[in-house]
Amino acid sequence: MPTATSMPEATNLVRLQKALANAGVASRRACEELITRGAVKVNGKLVVELGTKIDPTVDKVTVKGVPVVLDTGRIYLALNKPAGVISSMSDEEGRPDLSQFVLDYDRVYNVGRLDGETTGLLLLTNDGELAHKLAHPSFGVEKTYVAKVTGSVSQSVIRELLQGFELEDGFIQADSARILEARHESSLIEVVLHSGRNRIVRRMLEHVGHPVTGLVRKQFGPIHLGTLKAGMVRELTKLELGALLKAAEGSDKPQRQRPRNK
Repeated sequence: MPTATSMPEATNLVRLQKALANAGVASRRACEELITRGAVKVNGKLVVELGTKIDPTVDKVTVKGVPVVLDTGRIYLALNKPAGVISSMSDEEGRPDLSQFVLDYDRVYNVGRLDGETTGLLLLTNDGELAHKLAHPSFGVEKTYVAKVTGSVSQSVIRELLQGFELEDGFIQADSARILEARHESSLIEVVLHSGRNRIVRRMLEHVGHPVTGLVRKQFGPIHLGTLKAGMVRELTKLELGALLKAAEGSDKPQRQRPRNK
């Protein structure tokens, strides 16, 4: 009987259609149809034989190009972090932390951080490999922020954010930026970054002369905050998770480079 895993003594082998059904892709019969129609790949190779067995803990499976999580013990959550909460599962100083929001889940950890006063979307998981890819800037997963800043922001400020500049910890530039609302006393702007440096959005906007008075993260890769209320947690849908896994594989995505001095 064919096997997809390259492990010579794999002990967790199950039929591919059963693994897909257990992962919630579809019913067993529908998963068999997906396989025979050529919609399923294992470790990058097309598989059409129903007798194929895989190791769900090792093999990488995609359905119509979308990665599938086969390990049913994996947890993927979205939290709307309130202000005043530290992005840690335990705080030595006794400040409010993330543990209060995940009492129903065992051993999940936050993907990256939001500073104490920044609100919005924070992802939590027990999938260490995915968390690393999502947090590391080399994989190019973008995060979208909406900032309320002092003063009226001009297009020249937007151009400066896009062109980039030096901060105390190195060069930085926005992947994209736009004005949502500009008034004399305050403005709303959207900033998209793949950098995860500490308080980077606040430091960038202060550098261009518009200190932040309110900051919320609206999107992390393909995952949107949506209508999730502050302090609430929800599990990612299968579609969201597939899109997130695909985004995390984007290490070959072209990155904007620091301009060279001529």
